Amino acid sequence: MDNKGKYYLTTAIAYTSGKPHIGNNYEIVLADSIARFKRKEGYEVFFQTGTDEHGQKIELKAQEAGTTPKEFVDRVAGIIQGMCDLLNISYDKFIRTTDDYHEAQVQKIFKRLYKQGDIYKGAYEGMYCTPCESFWTESQLVDGKCPDCGREVKPAKEEAYFFRMSKYADRLIQHINEHPEFIQPVARKNEMMNNFLIPGLQDLCVSRTSFKWGVPVDFDPDHVVYVWLDALTNYITGIGYDAEGGSTEQYKKFWPADLHLIGKDIIRFHTIYWPIFLMALGEPLPKQVFGHPWLMMNSGKMSKSRGNVIYVDDLVDFFGVDAVRYYMLHEMPFENDGNATWELIAERTNSDLANTLGNLVNRTISMSNKYFGGVVACKGAEEGPDQDLKAVAAGACKKVTEKMAQLRVADALTEIFAVFKRCNKYIDETEPWILAKDEAKADRLSTVLYNLVEGICIGASLLQPFMPGTAERIAAQLNTGLREFDELDRFGLYESGSKVTDRPEILFARLDMKEVEKRDEELTAAMLAAVSAEGEAASAEEAADKKEEAQVIDVEAKPEITFEEFGKLQFQVGEILSCEAVPKSRKLLCSQVKIGSQIKQIVSGIRPHYSPEEMAGKKVVVLVNLKPARLAGVLSEGMILCAEDAEGNLALVVPEKEMPAGAEVM
Repeated sequence: MDNKGKYYLTTAIAYTSGKPHIGNNYEIVLADSIARFKRKEGYEVFFQTGTDEHGQKIELKAQEAGTTPKEFVDRVAGIIQGMCDLLNISYDKFIRTTDDYHEAQVQKIFKRLYKQGDIYKGAYEGMYCTPCESFWTESQLVDGKCPDCGREVKPAKEEAYFFRMSKYADRLIQHINEHPEFIQPVARKNEMMNNFLIPGLQDLCVSRTSFKWGVPVDFDPDHVVYVWLDALTNYITGIGYDAEGGSTEQYKKFWPADLHLIGKDIIRFHTIYWPIFLMALGEPLPKQVFGHPWLMMNSGKMSKSRGNVIYVDDLVDFFGVDAVRYYMLHEMPFENDGNATWELIAERTNSDLANTLGNLVNRTISMSNKYFGGVVACKGAEEGPDQDLKAVAAGACKKVTEKMAQLRVADALTEIFAVFKRCNKYIDETEPWILAKDEAKADRLSTVLYNLVEGICIGASLLQPFMPGTAERIAAQLNTGLREFDELDRFGLYESGSKVTDRPEILFARLDMKEVEKRDEELTAAMLAAVSAEGEAASAEEAADKKEEAQVIDVEAKPEITFEEFGKLQFQVGEILSCEAVPKSRKLLCSQVKIGSQIKQIVSGIRPHYSPEEMAGKKVVVLVNLKPARLAGVLSEGMILCAEDAEGNLALVVPEKEMPAGAEVM
């Protein structure tokens, strides 16, 4: 395959404050699928990920753990890198911001920006959010809290260095307008322009003196470099950038990055701060920044204290690496948040992996062994359904490539599985077991099995970037290799006369939902017990502080919406006519809800908090125009609103006064 040039891909580097959950791991699997796909297309790929290891939060975490910050981040970075390896991530570099070469370049960058007047010394007085490590003015707060995470902020004043952001704002606005592909999806671009750039940028605090765990400003050692200036520069230091002009050939080859893949919650840092830093350094901007959505748990943020955190090592231990990769990639929408539960992963494994794919491969190999001793030969006995099968298989690569060019990975996987589904349909159409009863049909039977093997080979080759282990196992059983993409538009490249394995293996076994539920319950119980033990070990003073803090709840702030956007949401009062438990789930209730003259079926994850009997007859607030979805196989046509406290207890949102079913909530 011809070399199509370089492709530099990065993820956000993971913050080393603790073990990441599946929502954090989604990004690295997404990036890996893109990197592997680009390699298969013929690009010379450099794929970088790593860990962000400085800041006040880590200094505090280390103190709580009774260790040094370096010892703390060494341990957590090892866990994060181990998870990457567990998930079969094909990164080319794993950078750590405590690496000596990175820290040295951060100091050089800071000094250069200071000398050219982009950074100046002053004093900062404002409201400070420790988790986000960000200063805010009173006008930027939302309900008195951090606009990014929704947590409490505290007054702080300290000497600091500042970056002149407004100096480059007009240039950045012009760049975004001239390069519509720079920020994706488009909704993220609109958010950055309307909420930050057009209203005007304030100068950014880029140093701190209130803690020590960071890269020291070498000409003013009382200061450490602001964690975002430190962390963002990893994208250039990791490939050999030198602020003094001695950048490596690798840097000159791969920069600018083709894609920064990041979570939507840190889009502002990557599309405003980072490009402005690069402009000040005289370096090209990355070609594209893609802010992906979040992977949620039962449509809510994961929290260890609620017992709803899913860790990828637990999932891999139960489902296997590629089943976990498939679920994360296939179930995440392009722009909206996705959902993950043990039940949903199991259902997808059974339907797509065990049935559509695994059963297809096993049946095809088994029939080849049964009827021809494992020899697969094309006899040229073509009939009606063959041409359509060939067209679907040979046309799949183009469709998949088009989806991947738009980073629509879930849609690309759907196109690949369309090949496997077409093969299954082909079996039903040709009925090999009927052909086998007629000796005169031997050539036709052989051709049918050859076509199936060839279709599977094409599908497996396309599947390789997303489920590499599974693709290789399929190819091994068919006694062939996985093909390059420029070969996949041709049907019939499987060598006629080849022999498949005589011992076909089960790629994905069907899962017993009771076993899945049992494992989920065991892990949830263990997690809650650990949280309880941690709480019991806290001092009386800490317990009193927690009790005081429990009187209010801080939640992570979501992006602001316009009044017009809010107007799209339709809330009404609903009356629950009947309610029953969902048989496949220990968490879900299915309610029949009267809303005006309509009756909607709504599934809610509130079974641990309300019995079906308690629900019947209640008046509740319902989000009516939510797109229908299936939960545990049951159709849900809306959402019943609840409030949740710090311990995860739920309370229905109900009208204060008697209201008729269907009354609009304004």
